[in-house]
Amino acid sequence: MSDSMHSSHVRIFDTTLRDGEQSPGASMTVEQKVVIARQLEKLGVDVIEAGFAASSDGDFESVRRVCKEVKRPRVLSLARSQEGDIERALKAVEHAVNPGIHIFIATSDIHLEHKLRMSREQVLEAAVKAVSYAKKHIDYIEFSAEDASRSAVEFMIQVFKEVIRAGANTINVPDTTGYAIPSEFGALMSNLIERTAGADRVIWSAHCHNDLGLAVANSLAAVHNGARQIECTINGIGERAGNTSLEEVVMALRTRKNYLDLDTNIITEQLYPTSRLVSQVTGIPIPINKPIVGENAFAHEAGIHQDGVLKHKQTYEIMTPESVGISGNRLVMGKHSGRHAFDERLKHLGFNLSKEDMNRAFLRFKELADKKKNVYDEDIEAIVAEEILRVPGQPDCYELLYLSVNSSSDGIPSATVKIRVDGQERMDHASGDGAVDACYKVITKITGSEAQLVRYTVNAITGGADAQGEVSCQIQDGGIRVSGQGSHTDIIMASAAAYINALNKLQGRKQYRQLVEREGP
Repeated sequence: MSDSMHSSHVRIFDTTLRDGEQSPGASMTVEQKVVIARQLEKLGVDVIEAGFAASSDGDFESVRRVCKEVKRPRVLSLARSQEGDIERALKAVEHAVNPGIHIFIATSDIHLEHKLRMSREQVLEAAVKAVSYAKKHIDYIEFSAEDASRSAVEFMIQVFKEVIRAGANTINVPDTTGYAIPSEFGALMSNLIERTAGADRVIWSAHCHNDLGLAVANSLAAVHNGARQIECTINGIGERAGNTSLEEVVMALRTRKNYLDLDTNIITEQLYPTSRLVSQVTGIPIPINKPIVGENAFAHEAGIHQDGVLKHKQTYEIMTPESVGISGNRLVMGKHSGRHAFDERLKHLGFNLSKEDMNRAFLRFKELADKKKNVYDEDIEAIVAEEILRVPGQPDCYELLYLSVNSSSDGIPSATVKIRVDGQERMDHASGDGAVDACYKVITKITGSEAQLVRYTVNAITGGADAQGEVSCQIQDGGIRVSGQGSHTDIIMASAAAYINALNKLQGRKQYRQLVEREGP
């Protein structure tokens, strides 16, 4: 085995910005990706997969911007085993301090027959040709055999041998459909490493999906059997049931070092801030029972548990809240808090903003502080999500100007709304089954939207009668699904803001799709 396979260090490859963004409704703007990338660097990830440069102009620009923003992590763009994809990826990462590209092709017979319509010989030829071409222009190449867990082992061994000979530095074994069982996946990784010619010259990686809830377990089985890179996402977001959860696999390695004897470069105290940031950006809430970062992860309600924890924490806690960045004493800010204190709190929460964005957030903070006595971390997160992270870099199509709602126990709820649509003010009125329904109906009426409301959730950000309400909604139209977020001390205003935010995102996606159809990607 190579030194890398004997090493106790496991590299963390984060694909939140690429695979994670493929969660329905989780699309991110370039600016949002840059903010997350800065936090991923602060978190200590080794590799950032910033996007799929050939898939769209937006993804290409995201990869370029991330490459310019971060210095320490290696930054990759995904590429199919096609010369055009590779050229686009190479162009996107050219300004990175540590650039690389990630080339993939499917190797399972089911993918070959039904998706690629290629023979094994053609796939082998395409893989080798792609890696050889890329190696002429860049030193670092990762190669992935898509759907590896359902591929014939002998064929994968042949493909891996040839791409290693062509210059691949890292070999990734993906459980693309979340099909594998941990003992099976661990044995597959061990078998591939043992029998592939040149295995000692590369780093072996695992990329697992969570369709059966086994992504973290499969990733741990992989590193237990020689892999030294885990590909994962913050909060485990991703296609279908998601990917390996970064925070879970990292804390498993740290907590069970006595068994696995493996380390990462992750600064675990940054896990919770990073988790909250990604949730705010994507609009995907963190389940309360989510391991490591969920609201109940360190909560003890059962009497026996409470008694044990009070006597000795380790009776029921195998890690501390502080070790993942959950502070025992939340800093409460108010209207007398200064700009410097606010900036420091933003950084603690994972928001590394530009001076201009920080100043804009500070003004909104002051407005909120005048309305409520105490401003908590959750309030600050909502401010950033509402005012900074959702701004797409171009004027919104819709802007909420005025909202008035009438509702009583014996009357029909109604709403009057004024919206600026492409620079023109429009006002209308509608009734509904409730205040929010009436509000959404009149917004739909004014904008002429045909989108369907897929999901609507409300959270009280902090306690107390003056708490801010945070609303997340998801809408869908023409195969496009987007999420919107809004926060306000008035829950109806928060609901309207979330819906308008989602409509703006939807309009932006539609405009981009039309541009691509006219001019090509």
